[in-house]
Parts: sequence; C-alpha cells; structure tokens
Amino acid sequence: MTLFGDGLDAAVRKSFTRPVPKSAPAQMRYLVRQLKGTRAVAQMLRISQRTVERYVKGQIRKPRPDLAARLEHEVKERWQPQIRARARRKAATTDGIVIDTRARIGYTAPIGSTDEDRLRHLTVALPPRYAARLFDAQQTGAGDQQLREIVAEALKEVYFQDSGRRAGQLEEVRFTDIEHLEFDL
Repeated sequence: MTLFGDGLDAAVRKSFTRPVPKSAPAQMRYLVRQLKGTRAVAQMLRISQRTVERYVKGQIRKPRPDLAARLEHEVKERWQPQIRARARRKAATTDGIVIDTRARIGYTAPIGSTDEDRLRHLTVALPPRYAARLFDAQQTGAGDQQLREIVAEALKEVYFQDSGRRAGQLEEVRFTDIEHLEFDL
C-alpha cells in the first residue's frame, strides 16, 4: 500500500458519476464484460473458470476475503476510465490539486532562521503543474518517495515561498512523519 499513490487514486475516484458495483456477482459480470470472457477473469483473479461462471450466474454470492479484496481492487482499477482520465486532465491543466496533510514539516535555510521541523496541519491548493507531475509520476510507477519529493517541492514553492514572494533562500523542505494525507481535485 502506498500512501501517496492511494491518496491520488482516492481523489480521482471521487469524480466517478456512477457507484462501483457492490455485490460479487455484479463485480464479476463487469469484469467479464471488460475482459471479454470468463477465462481472462479467472486467470487474473487466480480462480477457476467454472467459479467465475458460477458468480456470473449468481450461484455464488459471497467470496472468501482474499478473493473479495482482489475482485474489488480489479473492478475499481477499471471503473469509468474516461471519467478518471478527464478528472486527471482537468487537475493537470486548469484546476490543480488540493492537499490536506498533518505531518512533520521543516526546511533547510541559511543560518539564523527558524528552520526547526514541527508538526503542521496544512491544506494547500497546488497549481496544475504539480498535479500534472504527480499524476505523470504515478503513471510511470513512481514510488512513495518520489511522490513525497514532488509534494515537498510544491509545498516549498506554494506554502513557504508564497510563489516567490518570500523565503527566497529556502533550500529544501523536509516532509516526514505523515499522520494524515488526503488529496482532492
């Protein structure tokens, strides 16, 4: 589980226009339609093709916990791809992204400044270019550390330097001990 990647996915899921199928048979039927057959779904979920067919017919309704988690994950990954792409594109070009976090945040600055890192609760609207960088990095498989660095750079520019109006000598922002992190589009 990645904190930043899951947070970005949750923000995009808020833009869905229809609810994700809840029951296991409905989820299975959706995957069969998406993958165009029961064999592909069976291979993806690591179950037999006959089991998939029984879910589709409604003969099995309650999957075991590990299968339920895999099933839900696969459905959410494929649900409303155009809506998902539109939300990402809009955030990356016009709207930007809002980050709400409670974490230990500090910075490196010249001697004589109060650069102690401390626990802060921030809600900051990041410009579209940072949303684009976050989504691009996520699409290329970047890990939490890379996404954290992008967010730290964005906080440095937007929150601490106020887009170049103050703290010009600020060198690096430290973003650690994250207690809460949420993104919103």
